[in-house]
Amino acid sequence: MAVSIKSQREIELMREAGRILCITHQELEKAIRPGMTTMEVDRIGEEIIRSYGCTPSFKNYEGYPASICVSVNDEVVHGIPNANHILRDGDIVSLDAGVIYKGYHSDAARTVAVGEISEAAQRLIDVTRQSFYEGIRYAKPGYHIRDIGKAIQKYVESHGYSVVRDLVGHGIGNHLHEDPEIPNFTTLKRGVKLQPGMTLAIEPMVNEGTQDVWWMDDDWTVVTADGLLSAHYENTVLITEGEPELLSLPEDLKDV
Repeated sequence: MAVSIKSQREIELMREAGRILCITHQELEKAIRPGMTTMEVDRIGEEIIRSYGCTPSFKNYEGYPASICVSVNDEVVHGIPNANHILRDGDIVSLDAGVIYKGYHSDAARTVAVGEISEAAQRLIDVTRQSFYEGIRYAKPGYHIRDIGKAIQKYVESHGYSVVRDLVGHGIGNHLHEDPEIPNFTTLKRGVKLQPGMTLAIEPMVNEGTQDVWWMDDDWTVVTADGLLSAHYENTVLITEGEPELLSLPEDLKDV
C-alpha cells in the first residue's frame, strides 16, 4: 500500500480546498429549513462551491449524479438529492460534500437539524461528532490507523450506538479516494503507521440501532437495516509533527 506524503505546496492547495468546503457546509447549515427539497440543498451547495472557482468532487464521480450527498434520517450516506423529497421539521440530514481546488480535494460531512429535533436525535449527532474527535487523538505520528478506529468504536459503543462496518474513511489528495482505508472500528491488523504529510478523510458513520445497512435500488443510497436514525461526521485531516490539522475546519472558521 502506497500512502502519499504531501508536499508543502500540495498541503496549501488542500488547505484552500478545505477552507472553501468549510464555508460551504456553514452556508448549507444556515439554509436548511423545513419545506425545502433535498434537490434545493444540492443546488445551493453546488452554487457555493462553483462561486469560489472550484469543482464539486462528487458531481459525476463514478456516476453519482449530484454535488452534495443529502441523506435524511435513516439514510446513512450517499443519498441522492430529489425534487420530491421534502425536508420536514424534526428530520436530521447528513450533508457530505467535496471540493476540488486546483486539482486537490477536500472531503467533509456534517449531520444537521431540520427545525426542532428530538433530544434523542441531537444526542446521536453529538456523539457522532465527538467520536471523530476521540479518533483524531491518535491521528499523530507513531500511531497506526487501527488506533483511530478503535477509539471511535469504543466511544460510540459506550453510548449505546453502533458503528457502520460496511463503509470506511480513506486517504485523500489529488484523488478523492486514496490509500489507506480508515475503518471506524477495531481491526485485526494495525494498518499504516502515521507520518507527517499524510492527508486522511476520517468519517465515523454512527447508527442509533444495528450496525447493519442496506443499499437501495439506486445503488447509491445506504440506509440502516432497522430504519433507525444514522449520523455522519467527517473532516479532511493533515498529519503533522504534533496535533492533527483539520483542513476542512480551519481554526478561524470554527466559531463562524
